[in-house]
Amino acid sequence: MNRTPARTKRGWIGAAFAEVANRSSHMAGKAGTFLLAASLIAVWAITGPIFGYSDTWQLVINTGTTIITFLMVFLIQNSQNRDSAAIQVKLDELIRVSEVHNSIIGIEHLTEEELEHLRATCEQRARSGAKRIEAIQRKAANAAEKAAR
Repeated sequence: MNRTPARTKRGWIGAAFAEVANRSSHMAGKAGTFLLAASLIAVWAITGPIFGYSDTWQLVINTGTTIITFLMVFLIQNSQNRDSAAIQVKLDELIRVSEVHNSIIGIEHLTEEELEHLRATCEQRARSGAKRIEAIQRKAANAAEKAAR
């Protein structure tokens, strides 16, 4: 499959952001990154007495963590959005090629109330199907019991 992004300005920017988001969120989840962050906090804490626990000393950690958190929210959300979209496409394709109803493809675009109604309908169908299976199992057990006599 061709994964080359469109050569428009918007496509290039989107592809570059996706790449940065992928790499950043991948790196953020590594043990080494956690150890680096923990080490930086330890160094900051150790330097507290050196700087007399000044307002500037406190501002350094507050500003740094706020900036990193702010940027990571966007990067991680981008990665999650793309992952969700990819999973949705895969599920839609599985639905399309299976014997289930194609009418459920695209339901992620429904309102919350419409999804709740659809969920309740699916649960009702599942309960009905379970009752039918139980009835069939009882019939099979009865038939097996009669055959054993």
